[in-house]
Order: sequence, then C-alpha cells, then structure tokens
Amino acid sequence: MTEPKTPDDAATPGPVKKPARNGKSSATIYDIAKVTGVNPSTVSRALSKPGRVSAKTLKLIEDAAAELNYQVNPFARALPTGRTSTFGLIVADITNPTFFDIIRGAETTAAVRDYTLVLAESAESAVTELTAARRMMATVDGLILASPRMDDDDIRTLARDKPVVVINREVDGVPCVVPEVNKGIGEAVRSLAANGHRKVAFVAGPAQSWMSARRWDGVQAACEWSRLEAVRLESAKPTVDGGRQVARDVLASGATAVLTYNDLLAIGLMQELQAAGVVVPDQISIVGFDDIFGADFTTPPLTTVRSPLGACGSSAARLLLDLLQGTGEPAGTLRVETELVVRGSSGRLLS
Repeated sequence: MTEPKTPDDAATPGPVKKPARNGKSSATIYDIAKVTGVNPSTVSRALSKPGRVSAKTLKLIEDAAAELNYQVNPFARALPTGRTSTFGLIVADITNPTFFDIIRGAETTAAVRDYTLVLAESAESAVTELTAARRMMATVDGLILASPRMDDDDIRTLARDKPVVVINREVDGVPCVVPEVNKGIGEAVRSLAANGHRKVAFVAGPAQSWMSARRWDGVQAACEWSRLEAVRLESAKPTVDGGRQVARDVLASGATAVLTYNDLLAIGLMQELQAAGVVVPDQISIVGFDDIFGADFTTPPLTTVRSPLGACGSSAARLLLDLLQGTGEPAGTLRVETELVVRGSSGRLLS
C-alpha cells in the first residue's frame, strides 16, 4: 500500500539534481520544486514563511535552493506584500567623502534589519534629485535624502507616497537627522579669538544648501558673542577646486582666519594659499567642517568641526525602517552634536 504524502507535499530527501537551465540566468521556485518533488506553492511558503512547512520539507528546500544558487527576487516578493525590502539613499555628490560615512552607517543598519540599500546621487542638482527620487520611489519601500537640494514641497510630496527621512536639513512634517552646528562652530570661533584673530571669513557652500545657511548663521552668532568681525564669501562649488578658486577673495577680505562650508573647500584653499607663499597657520588659520576621511592627511593637518556622519546615516536608516514597521514617528528632528577637532591648520596669529 502506498503511503500518503505529507501535508506540504514533501518528497523524500535525496541528492539534488540540477535541472537544465535552458539559457536561464538564475534558478526559480519551479526549479526547486522539480528537483525536490514538492509543489511550487510549498517552495514559496518555505522560502517566505518557513514556519508554515515541516522541518523536513524546509531542510529539503533550503538545501536545493543553496545547491541551485537560488536568489530571492525582491520585486517578485513585493507582489503579495507590497514590500521589496529595499530603501533608497540619494546623496548630493557621490565623490564627496562627506557622504562616505553616511552611506556606510545607513548600509550597516540596513543589513542588520535585512534590508538592501539602493544608492543614487543628484550631482548637486535639484532637478536631477527629484527625477531620481521619483524613479526610486517606484521600486523601494522608502527613501533617505542626504543634503537634498529640492524644494521642501517636493520632499513633502514624496513623503505622502512613501516614508522619507532627510539628513542635513529640516523639513516640516518629515523626520530629519540634523547635526547641531552651533556647539562646534562656537568652539571653533572661541579658539580663533583666543589665538588673536579678529576677523573671520566664512566660505559658503551651494546657494541651495540648507546646511550652508545654518552654518553661516552659526558663524555670525558666535563671532558676535566673541566680538569678532565676520564676512561671508561665496564659492563656485563645494570642492577642492572651489577652495582654490576662492583663495584670492580670502586674501582680499583681510580675514586672518577662515571657516569653510566643508573640508574639501578648506583643503583646496590651504593648498592654493601655500602655493602663493602664505604660511598656515602663522599668517592665516583655516578650519573646515565635517572631519571627512583624509582631513588629517594634509600638511598641516586640517582643524575641523566634526559632524558624526556615520551616526547620521545609521540614525536615518533606523528612523525609516521604524516607519516602515509602523513603530516610528512620522515627523520630528533628531539632532546630533558637532565638536571642534584642533589640528595644525589653526593656531596663534604670528603676523
């Protein structure tokens, strides 16, 4: 008499025989069903909800999936659940080391929560950023915008479709992670005042940068408190080359100390001034912002206001994933502190 099959149609475990691929690039649940002798629906249940099949059947299917190098298709998984287990991260400039730790922090949190990070950049363009965001929103569960350049209204429109978290900017009605710049800037300005400086130049970032405006506000307030004169200078772009281009304006301003929007501007400025024979820090002190990887590789090493970039990335990812799981707050701002890191590019004014 033939014994009936198990409730989940499990076959007796045996050696897995790989099916002919017929030009296919990857295995499917039907291939697994063929070599194990169970129904495709049972394979699907085992791979998506393993608690719904017997331990024997689960082991058989998992062994076959491993042997066939089966990879879960997140978009196929999304059909019944509406979720792809992916989220997007758009950065303003992928070549800027400022974003390296943000990306790594977000990716680490994504991996722990069994999510995949999808990356794009805006190249400092609000139009490019909005286009990329709309495209990504069609295939991801949520989105993180790092130093976004688009309008607040565009960000809120995206957030009405799927969860959105913003880094380095505050947008009403959207969860944000923002470095608190006043502490670090205050420490930097007080250090410059103690070293004999009386006029400070701030080299600004992109006109559409929310954070550049906040940093300038912080410099003005700190200089007023310490009774220093503050002057704002514009940069062509927030890069090393942009720092080189602003060097003449810095010298013409009469400032003996400079705070820059980011470390790349500070590095380019220092290189150009040194090439012109200006001694750093004896004749002019330079302070960057963010403490990117390589900030201490310069000669002299760069003094900078450190932003906890990795913590910003991981915190934003955690906020987003909590929203996706229904446990997060739909709005509000998480603030992380900045601090001054004193190195060789700032010091007492000697001439």
